[in-house]
Amino acid sequence: MPHRVRREAVAGWAAARGAERRTVVVEGLLCLLTASFGLVPLLLVVPARPGLAVLEALWAVLLVAVRRGRPAAAVLGASVLVVGVNVWTVAVAPLVVMSATRRIAPTRRAWQVVGAASAVVGVLTVVTAPFRAERLAFQVVGNVVSLVLLLVLPALAGTLLGQRRPLVSLLRERNAYLERARALTAEAARTEERNRIAGEMHDLLGHRLSLISVHAGALELAAARQAPALAGQTELLRTTAGTAMEELREILGVLRHADLAGPGDDRPGDGRGTREDIAALVDESRRTGSAVELDWSVPDGEELGPRTRQAIHRVVREGLTNVLKHAAGAPTRVEVRSAGGGIEVSVTNAPPPVAGPSRGGSHSGLAGCEERVGLLGGTFEAGALVNGGFRVVARLPERSAAGHSAADRRLPPHPLVRPGPGGARAPLPDEILTWPRVLGSGCAALVVVLPTVGFLVVLLVMAVLG
Repeated sequence: MPHRVRREAVAGWAAARGAERRTVVVEGLLCLLTASFGLVPLLLVVPARPGLAVLEALWAVLLVAVRRGRPAAAVLGASVLVVGVNVWTVAVAPLVVMSATRRIAPTRRAWQVVGAASAVVGVLTVVTAPFRAERLAFQVVGNVVSLVLLLVLPALAGTLLGQRRPLVSLLRERNAYLERARALTAEAARTEERNRIAGEMHDLLGHRLSLISVHAGALELAAARQAPALAGQTELLRTTAGTAMEELREILGVLRHADLAGPGDDRPGDGRGTREDIAALVDESRRTGSAVELDWSVPDGEELGPRTRQAIHRVVREGLTNVLKHAAGAPTRVEVRSAGGGIEVSVTNAPPPVAGPSRGGSHSGLAGCEERVGLLGGTFEAGALVNGGFRVVARLPERSAAGHSAADRRLPPHPLVRPGPGGARAPLPDEILTWPRVLGSGCAALVVVLPTVGFLVVLLVMAVLG
């Protein structure tokens, strides 16, 4: 027995050191409250056997401490309080039983422990009968009532509450599984749609751009012989068609392999968004006859992320394309500067020199820029100016903090989803949390707590009046 007690003490101390600080504090306060409640009233109403009453109070404190780690032993130990002489510790017994039976599984074992505790109560009733003034029959009836109120009903509430805990965990697990399944289904649908769009773009745009590139090359050769003055324009047409073909191939690769792309792989070209790249876009616009100025004030030593540079390229290209379609020949200013810990990109054009119908558009380019900038955590604005011009401005962070590839958006494994051989396994639909079970456990707990509280109030009033 001494070795067993020593082993239990060492195990309890190790469990206390390994528990969370909040749990240790709460358990310590409960033990202190139990000790105060069992010992302080003895100063007001001195029992017939004060030494035994003090031992029962300390025993109640021990039961409160071990009810989490040794719930079966706590239920058996509560039987001593049922037949004890310290009426203040009797109120602790149902709370200890209800808390301990919640942690005993399966339910059949919990009721076996309660049955054993009831047998202990019967044995103690017979053993202590000669030392009490009441008759044995009166003691038996009183202890039977106490047994029902202090052991059976608390055990019923505790087992119901213990059944509710795994049911709640099951619902959480099922909800996590469904959320993950929904996310994976949506990702599969997006991948299928991207592949479909990539196929249509390859079949339709690829063929048309190839024809444009071939005819532009033939036109460049003819212009070099017959109209040298137009050689620059035809060369621009051929190079633009070739660039469009390269960009289309890169975009198709991004669409088809977005799930395999890493955080730095979502780029069409490493040179996008650099000062040389923006200057090349401005030169192409100037060759069409537009008066475009470039103001690049970003320090050369400042490193920009690949996604930020790509967004700069996209905004400038879309802004210059809109100027060419809607305000051809209008003076335009492109600005790329550092602002507030980020990058501000703007394309501003004056009113067109000659008013006329524009080439139209669906504003899908501006919508795409807004979406790209928003994914990077920036802001995008586009609108007409008071003087009749138009301005496109985007404010971008230097480095994107959000993930944009499909691989980055994949959900981590949920701690409640148990992985199986083929991935996450759906929980078995064997039990559900029903309202009768919830109400039953709550009502049983009230049946235990309310009489206990009423009993304590009566004892306190009697002690104060006495």
